Amino acid sequence: MSRTLLNFWVDVVLLVLFLATLWLTFAIRFVFPPGTLAAGWSLWGASYDQWLELQFWTLCLFGGAVLLHVMLHWTWVCGVIAGRFFRAADGKKRQWNDGQRTLFGVGLMVVLFNLLGIGFAAAMLMVQAPGS
Repeated sequence: MSRTLLNFWVDVVLLVLFLATLWLTFAIRFVFPPGTLAAGWSLWGASYDQWLELQFWTLCLFGGAVLLHVMLHWTWVCGVIAGRFFRAADGKKRQWNDGQRTLFGVGLMVVLFNLLGIGFAAAMLMVQAPGS
């Protein structure tokens, strides 16, 4: 499969997953009553909690597809970043080799996932049960 065709299909999958996530979000928000009142309600045989579960997994797939999309365009992303923010001593655009791009990408992912983890850990530590 050519790189162009692969990019096309990744973009199609992104569009479908985005629309599915959007539809699920609107259905959960506007079809069902608020979550605290949704016990016993169902849509097409699925409960409020089952729709939320489907929304979560659709969002996870969407996130994975976005990650794949960025990976397929990583050389371009690094070129833009290097050209805009990292210039050589003579002021010209800096060219990164594959190893530098890989290290930058891995480092960026480590930083981003750590920030997400810190936010999640903070939420877990600060959540309050009723009556607390």
